[in-house]
Amino acid sequence: MSSTFSMDPGADQLAVRDWLHGFAADVVRPAAAEWDEREETPWPVIQEAAKLGIYSLDFYAQQYFDPSGVGIPIVMEELFWGDAGIGLSIVGTTLAAVAVLANGTDEQIGTWTPQMFGTPDDVKVAAFCSSEPDAGSDVSALRTRAVYDEAKDEWVLNGTKTWATNGGIAAVHVVVAAVDSGLGARGHASFVVPPGTPGLSQGQKFKKHGIRASHTAEVVLDDVRVPGSCLLGGKEKLDERLARAREGVRRSGRGNAAMATFEASRPAVGAQAIGIARAAYEVALDYAKTREQFGRPIIDNQGVAFQLADMRTRIDAARLLVWRASWMAVNNQPFTAAEGSMSKLYAGETAKWVTAQAMQILGGNGFTREYPVERMHRDSAIYSIFEGTSEIQRLVIARAISGMPIR
Repeated sequence: MSSTFSMDPGADQLAVRDWLHGFAADVVRPAAAEWDEREETPWPVIQEAAKLGIYSLDFYAQQYFDPSGVGIPIVMEELFWGDAGIGLSIVGTTLAAVAVLANGTDEQIGTWTPQMFGTPDDVKVAAFCSSEPDAGSDVSALRTRAVYDEAKDEWVLNGTKTWATNGGIAAVHVVVAAVDSGLGARGHASFVVPPGTPGLSQGQKFKKHGIRASHTAEVVLDDVRVPGSCLLGGKEKLDERLARAREGVRRSGRGNAAMATFEASRPAVGAQAIGIARAAYEVALDYAKTREQFGRPIIDNQGVAFQLADMRTRIDAARLLVWRASWMAVNNQPFTAAEGSMSKLYAGETAKWVTAQAMQILGGNGFTREYPVERMHRDSAIYSIFEGTSEIQRLVIARAISGMPIR
């Protein structure tokens, strides 16, 4: 039974929001500049989140299955209000977890998702590996191959993944690979690579423009052998799906393995962007009320005041789209107009625009690292790129509303 959509969070959601806001203000923000400069995974912050119960399977599962639909968006917005790089280090594991939830059996979910987080005393992270050097937006162009060794009941993975959050440092990697390259995206499957599996190694670690506290790297797969039980969903289900695809019957529902993960996560990514935008807006608002020029606060000028009015309006509009899409997903409402992509598209573009306006309001100060809006602006840039570029989101939306195979 579905819940009624509401923009008024209940007492439980408000308590979680306030708790996370305190963690973001007291723990995340004071550490943000340091880990951005270091460009390293903030393990001490992740461990602190684990000790408090914020970084745990139980916590995210509770929010994920909240029938109001706003549990995950609230979590994402508050953590990323604190800092996007650290926030992504804390929640990056959930993308791999969502991949298992979207494609795995109950047994696989119970086996692998706990290992992705570890324990407060021995924190682990997980990685979802889909993109490749020649296959980003075009997921059908994957070159990573998975070949079944029937004699040993093992899958052999070979290829190189790129742009993998936590790639190479993760305990558990979830890898999307082609099992039948002739079927394009319909010939893909997802595999769990357990901790310590020979043949998996980290390639280059990327030095990024933003979200620099989040580890992003290549993952190299060289004759990586995993048990047959590591194929998410199981071989029988895969064989049935491949048979339908070979007969030309398109699978209804969520589509290929990678897209099932992305569709489930796009509203959450939009909520991350809202957190960044809101943080920058608040800095700009406070600055405009206290910064004086020509004998009065600069917010007294319509040019500045109207900027702030537009910033707040866009942030609230983006949140409406994200909350609607999240509620629809939790309550199994179909995205007939690509509402998930709408939410991610608008929130990502809003974050870029709002942070740019915040820098403009702060003037020269906004361009320095003494003020956080410079970092927020750098962090926001990724939200029109990862989890599907803005152009891909528009393509998905256009196809949904037109019913045409727009290219």
